[in-house]
Amino acid sequence: MKEDFLHYVWRYKKFPLTGLATTSGETLEIFNTGQYLRRSGPDFFNAQIIIGTQRWAGNIEIHLKSSDWYLHHHHHDAAYDGVILHVVWQHDAAIFRKDNTEIPTLELRHHIAPTLLRNYESLIHPKSWIYCEKELTSIDPFILGNWMERLFLERLERKSGAILQLLDRYTGDWEAVLFCLLAKNFGLNTNGAAFLEMAESIPFPVIRKERFEITALEALFFGRCNLLAGKKQDQYFGELQSVFDYLCDKHRLVPIAVEPLQFFRLRPDNFPTIRLAQLAMLYHKKPHLFTDLVHAADSSAIYDLLQVQVSPYWQEHYQFDRESPFKRRYLSRSFMDLIIINTVIPFRFAYAKKQGADALEILMALLQSMAPESNSILDHFSTFGIKPKNAFESQSLLELKQAFCDKSRCLECAIGTALLKS
Repeated sequence: MKEDFLHYVWRYKKFPLTGLATTSGETLEIFNTGQYLRRSGPDFFNAQIIIGTQRWAGNIEIHLKSSDWYLHHHHHDAAYDGVILHVVWQHDAAIFRKDNTEIPTLELRHHIAPTLLRNYESLIHPKSWIYCEKELTSIDPFILGNWMERLFLERLERKSGAILQLLDRYTGDWEAVLFCLLAKNFGLNTNGAAFLEMAESIPFPVIRKERFEITALEALFFGRCNLLAGKKQDQYFGELQSVFDYLCDKHRLVPIAVEPLQFFRLRPDNFPTIRLAQLAMLYHKKPHLFTDLVHAADSSAIYDLLQVQVSPYWQEHYQFDRESPFKRRYLSRSFMDLIIINTVIPFRFAYAKKQGADALEILMALLQSMAPESNSILDHFSTFGIKPKNAFESQSLLELKQAFCDKSRCLECAIGTALLKS
């Protein structure tokens, strides 16, 4: 058993509220179980109870055993001085305050319905991937649908928090924030951190001034990623070197140390050279990118915005000094999906939130019009009968796995609590 089960039992009053008594035999009445806190300090804040004839208002602490109070060193922490009731599964030791008065204790193990305990034990029994994998298809579709909406919102809230922090760094310049987010996601998992460093090292006013020349943008992006160091026979390489040196001097860009870009095990279309060239062309061809992305009515409009190819040199090269067969190298549909899901949707949510607007329904509809993602996590869900029909559902399932299943937060999950009641 884990403490989160006792938190669930106490929070939702899954025990009889009549005929209760403390371990010392005093009658106990519970009026308010308190506010559930997910931070350091007591588990529940501002509860209201009556012990004997005395009414109390204060905090509740929950443990599996009474002696855990001392094991967790609460007797040395002033944050626990306001605890009015110690709720435990098993009472194995008296607990005293600093003034040597005993803290009243409620032992729960004799008050829990056997069926609830069996359901909990069945839920947390170790299985191959997630605890409830065999029961997923038994969940009421209405419960699952509502939970997916909540999961999607939590995912957006978390991502938007990071975006708004970035906005503070850029003193409200939304275009600069968008550039950083796009750069990071154009680099994918392999080169995303290095692309972000590159983007953060170029003041966005420089991008605004130089976006009219594709050679200038490529020189900035390749140069800041340290791809223009050394000497090569390639004429275009030399041209970019000269332009980059000029721009660094013009805009007083100080040298930076970006982590080396990775080519190993990447398909050529995902080489960092190609992704940087595509990002440069996007900012060259779309001077109103921020406004257009924020106000795009549907996924088709966003696909149109992202439909750019590389400059002529990169249509015949994947790397400097190495020619390859001609290819226009547009952004693929699957890559644009990743950009929409990981950049455009969180960015638009954060932007709307900052403006005091509600964009959730619009963004949900946008994702519901897109194909679901494909990865090993979603493949696992499919084998257990939960197959996403669109990108909204695939994003919700990823949040479920990463934020709840992987962290064993079953009793904070609508699926877990539904199975407990079944």
